[in-house]
This record gives sequence, C-alpha cells and structure tokens, in this order.
Amino acid sequence: MIQDSVLIEKRHKRFITKICESEIVYVLENQEGFATSRSVHYEDEEGEPIEIICFWAEKSLAKSCIKDGWADYDISEVSLSDFMENWCVGMDNDGLLVGTEFDQNMFGFETEPLELILDLCSELKSMGKDLEFQKFEGISDLESQVKAIIE
Repeated sequence: MIQDSVLIEKRHKRFITKICESEIVYVLENQEGFATSRSVHYEDEEGEPIEIICFWAEKSLAKSCIKDGWADYDISEVSLSDFMENWCVGMDNDGLLVGTEFDQNMFGFETEPLELILDLCSELKSMGKDLEFQKFEGISDLESQVKAIIE
C-alpha cells in the first residue's frame, strides 16, 4: 500500500512537470459531462466521498482509461491557462477535487484545486515560464490571489 502511494505521488509530480512543459491537460468528456470518481481520502460534511474530476498529462494515459464506466467518453484537450484559472478555480468553488493520472484501476492522486494551482505556479516559475490569463495578470497574480484565499 505504501508503495502504491509513492507511485501515485511520483505520477502526480510527473503530471505537474509534463503539463507545465506542454501547456496541455487532457480530460475525458461525454454528452453528460466529464469523467469523475469519488475520493478515497476526502469527505464532505455528511461523510460522503467528495467528487473528483480526473485529468491526465498524456493523451495515451487518458485513452487507456476509456473502458468500463468511461467507455463512452472522448478525450478533450484543455490549455494549461484555462485549466488553472477556470477549471481549478471553478472546481474549488464547486467543492470538487482534482484527480491526476488515474490509471485503469482507478488509482490516482487526489488534490485540492487551489493547492494544485500553487504547485503549478511554482513549477512554471522554476521553468521560467509565464502564462496569459483572462482574469489574472500572469502567474504571480494568480498565485498571490490563491494564497490569499487559502490563508
């Protein structure tokens, strides 16, 4: 079990690096919405598992999950800037979690959307990259506003 959590964490860190390099995130979508799962680590006030929307850094990994309950889903691309400022912020507002690099067995990393934004900002800064956003004046502005919300 510990080995699994170490592997899942490594995949999550690779997810952050890869999406910062490519500036593309993949999600599975059908006519009813996006591929979701239920958290195994987080619960809401009623003790129910919090819903997760799953994302991947590579199209092939997302494609490998198109089976069973997700058999009728298609892969959609999301730009990293849209993912950070619209998806993550919106998911936080909706009380949802981000799931990264889920595998065919439905094992993946679960994280708070705002925490993921901060991780992505750090990685982008370390790469010397900035992004153009609709609602923020670059990475530093997004990062400072997210920190203000969290603290």
